Amino acid sequence: MALVNVVNMVVLDNPTCFSNPFQFEITFECLQELDDDLEWKVLYVGSAKDSSLDQVLDEVLVGPVPVGVNKFVLQADSPDPSRLATEDLLGVTVVLVTCSYKEREFVRVGYYVNNEYNDPNAPPPPPPTMGENGEVIPPPPPQLPSPIPVELIQRQILADKPRVTKFPIPWGDEKAATAQEDAVAPMQEDS
Repeated sequence: MALVNVVNMVVLDNPTCFSNPFQFEITFECLQELDDDLEWKVLYVGSAKDSSLDQVLDEVLVGPVPVGVNKFVLQADSPDPSRLATEDLLGVTVVLVTCSYKEREFVRVGYYVNNEYNDPNAPPPPPPTMGENGEVIPPPPPQLPSPIPVELIQRQILADKPRVTKFPIPWGDEKAATAQEDAVAPMQEDS
């Protein structure tokens, strides 16, 4: 049984500019006194094809953790755009908030993130045209400047659809847990 359960996570300042920090209001319940701090981490997936482009945006130790319901705001810097491939700067990616106890991750909350170019001074797109057979032909997408100005990228986290993954971990003394598992091991019958 997990001794710490995430009760709620609220994404703050959403949508926002790409360069603004990520902010998560985290509410969690601690069921018994812990021997160590909790480590919370925010990870930005830089590319679906190359995990070396992922960026750890922040790591925070929280503790000592009192028994009961606890709440705090986890704030992490935005990703470094110079470490992202140009084709991965816009579009959909993922941000992960993880929590570990004694270097063992026990919960991961993932959110889809959509980064869009938003230039308020851009001319409106031309209207669609009609093809020879009466079909509607949409206008071509607008040309993006190169490099893309980060201040014109809007980040929106799909906050209402988090993906929560829980991992079972040993919460107490490993030697005591191993001894308890050995004591509960089924007995073999003699034949």
